Amino acid sequence: MKKSILGFLLLNVGAFMDAAGFYFFLSPDNIAAGGINGLALVLNHYLPFLPLGALVLILSLILLTTGFILIGTNFGIKTVYCSIVIPLWIWALEKLYPLQKPVADDLLIQMIFGVIISSIGLAILFNQNASSGGTDIAARILYKYHSLDLGKGLFIIDFFIVVAAAFTFGIEKGLYALLGVVMYSFTIDYIIAGIDTSHHVTIITRESERVREFIINELDRGVTIYTALGGYDRQERPVLISIVKRREYIKLRDYIRSLDPYAFISVQTTHKVLGEGFAPLD
Repeated sequence: MKKSILGFLLLNVGAFMDAAGFYFFLSPDNIAAGGINGLALVLNHYLPFLPLGALVLILSLILLTTGFILIGTNFGIKTVYCSIVIPLWIWALEKLYPLQKPVADDLLIQMIFGVIISSIGLAILFNQNASSGGTDIAARILYKYHSLDLGKGLFIIDFFIVVAAAFTFGIEKGLYALLGVVMYSFTIDYIIAGIDTSHHVTIITRESERVREFIINELDRGVTIYTALGGYDRQERPVLISIVKRREYIKLRDYIRSLDPYAFISVQTTHKVLGEGFAPLD
């Protein structure tokens, strides 16, 4: 129950950050850095009587409906939820904090902060096995009917949005939009890698049994034990292997240090772990 509530809160935090990064930093300077938000920004230029939030919501509903018809109902409830909540957040921000001018005068600063804030939000959504919907759905349609990889499909869609932005707002804004698309890709990957980081720990200690009990009972993690032969003294000794989160590793390291100051610990950073206790296999 607690995990479900935390997941729901993270979905809303991620959706809000995506909306806020776009509304406060990208939209005031017409930086249409791909995605459904960028497309809505271009359309808003020709349909100024429609609020940005309303346009994003309309486009989201159109893509969701098209996706349900063409590729079925396999988006997941989280993606459907975020597809609706993100434009509602944008709409609410328009009503609560109408912008008279950009937050900063520097276009590059606006673009960087917009992409970073929005990327953090999207990374949170992806880490919760959700997405913002939108052009992701269009990319899935291309994948089903044209066997085009999702990454390439998204790039093609974003490319056309950037071209539309350059045609609508000028070549300079189009180049900034292109730079924003590239930054989105690298920033989201970097943040997700940081969120998913775990530690693969190899331990050799005289207190192997107590360490094993600590890993299982205190950290609630699994541990594998095998017997190795020391190359120097030719003696057999148990070797413990476990994968733990960063905070768990700190607890484990401190515990081992208190038991055996001469223990050997090897640590490798792991960016993706699937299975029980970590991310689901699907």
